[in-house]
Amino acid sequence: MQHPNAVLLRPESIDAFYETNGYALPIEVMDEQDAYVLRQDLEAAEAELKDDPEKLLLFRSYPDRLLPSFDKLIRNEKLIEAATSALGPNLMVWSAGLFIKEPHTNKIVSWHQDLTYWGLDDAQEATCWVALSPATQESGCMRFVPGSHKNSLAPHMDTYSDENLLSRGQELAVKVDEKDAVIAALKPGQASMHHGHTFHASGPNRTDDRRIGLAIRYIRPDMKQETGDKTLVSMVSGIDKYGHFKLANTPKGRLHEDDFELCRQDQKIRAKILY
Repeated sequence: MQHPNAVLLRPESIDAFYETNGYALPIEVMDEQDAYVLRQDLEAAEAELKDDPEKLLLFRSYPDRLLPSFDKLIRNEKLIEAATSALGPNLMVWSAGLFIKEPHTNKIVSWHQDLTYWGLDDAQEATCWVALSPATQESGCMRFVPGSHKNSLAPHMDTYSDENLLSRGQELAVKVDEKDAVIAALKPGQASMHHGHTFHASGPNRTDDRRIGLAIRYIRPDMKQETGDKTLVSMVSGIDKYGHFKLANTPKGRLHEDDFELCRQDQKIRAKILY
């Protein structure tokens, strides 16, 4: 069902709605034509890397580190404004990963909480999910359980299902009543924002088009990895007074080999944490 409050939120209302519900949408990030241009850049990069599976996988995990257009997207003023309303003026991007469902696929994202396996020491995180193609109920848009962010992390289990887009097929071990879920439909160029403890999931894509979204994970600089590792992040607003992470520069170029090597090094660190 569509949540009665799933309408265009005024900037001054995002904070209160997000605090109560653990999500907010839609955030008007760009027009549909600009979203289409970004999609073209993404798909051109996929075509260039199609014969190199290792680089293609890195690209889908680090598009903001490998394409200048996506580095610009994570710094979009509308996204920064929304994330600032939740976290304050000092913002880092902990990661920005692509979630792509091909046409007529059974790939899903199971019910989960984002912060379960990230190894961060606090919950000062918000994910902005930007749609680059239509995200509808039919194409497998996200669903949220309002207010679920007010609880701490719930037990999860690893399924390692081939149909699950999550790294470990992680799934909440507690029952989620689908009647409580709200549908987070988005047009290309719109975004949603959700808390790292908010229960969320998405279904299969039953349409003829790809469902493409970029999940941008904003954190405060006072956060840190519990292991003490310094993962690669981008400083996108304010200042870092802590030095808990390795700050990335803007990409050296489009699909630049030096940037791929930085991503490889960071992937090794994150693999220890995520797996």
